[in-house]
Amino acid sequence: MARETKKQVGLNMRAALYEDLAKLAKDNGQTTTYVLEQAVEHYIQFIAPTQGVVRPEIMAHVRRSVEKNRKLLQLLAQ
Repeated sequence: MARETKKQVGLNMRAALYEDLAKLAKDNGQTTTYVLEQAVEHYIQFIAPTQGVVRPEIMAHVRRSVEKNRKLLQLLAQ
């Protein structure tokens, strides 16, 4: 099996959050890197996809507002 390519990153996080992370990793016999990788994978798979979705009622409001203010928007664009 080929070894995965790794990329070293540096980050700043709240000290208390890091301490919680380090304790969690130690308590589970894992490294902090492993726990961070798992958290990032979870975020990418489950959280990020929902962040770009705008609720339909909000988009309907935006469309109504754009239509209502179309002339003003055209004047501002000139």
